[in-house]
Amino acid sequence: MKVFPSARERRKIDFVICGTQKGGTSALDAYLRDHPLICMANQKEVHFFDEEKHFRGSKPDYPAYHACFSPGPSHRLLGEATPAYMYWYDAPRRMWQYNPGMKLLVVLRNPIDRAYSHWNMQRKRGIDNLSFWDALHSEKERCRAALPYQHKQFSYVDRGFYLEQLRRLSTYFARDQALIMRHEDLRSRPKETMDAICDFLGVDPVQDLQVREVHSHEYDSPMSKSEWEHLRFVFEYEIRGLERLLGWDCSDWLAG
Repeated sequence: MKVFPSARERRKIDFVICGTQKGGTSALDAYLRDHPLICMANQKEVHFFDEEKHFRGSKPDYPAYHACFSPGPSHRLLGEATPAYMYWYDAPRRMWQYNPGMKLLVVLRNPIDRAYSHWNMQRKRGIDNLSFWDALHSEKERCRAALPYQHKQFSYVDRGFYLEQLRRLSTYFARDQALIMRHEDLRSRPKETMDAICDFLGVDPVQDLQVREVHSHEYDSPMSKSEWEHLRFVFEYEIRGLERLLGWDCSDWLAG
């Protein structure tokens, strides 16, 4: 039986669910909270490594980060889920400087569907009153308002360019430190996917897994054919690149 040091003795966070937004990270966070050896952060989306305020001084405010966790005596691993980490330029470097041995859980969703889900979320929150078509075509202009940083609210297309985000992660973390999964597998094969995640983290599988549908909402209307075709054109070469990099078959992502 593997023996872990106490989480309170170590303090360093062991793993993060770092992407992608609208990719099933809430469900994955909920599944891992059920594991008796894992302490997830007190709330989902801590937003430590993607918030500039924590890195303005001479030393990062790690005590503020650690205050977001409340491990108990039985917890052996500490983890959290902030999908913006994968997208934020400086987050991988900051994560590596904090803990070069950190493990990364990455769930990728069809970037076409992800963009539409992201826009629907912002619309329901009252953040974006543009139509999806108008939001897509004004994204670059609107996102310039956040320069020199990325725009977290209106980055519907930009967040879907996964190859560059994975490249940034791989600059600092070895390939065997990241488990990259498809959103569809987490939804359709949750037990098998969670078993693989637990094996990656070095803990026993979750027993009696309760299937979760977290933050899953019906859309008021489906994506239009013209919107889908536009995004297929934008993302086709990106998706083909992911197939080559990860050895996946993503033909379903381009099938409509």
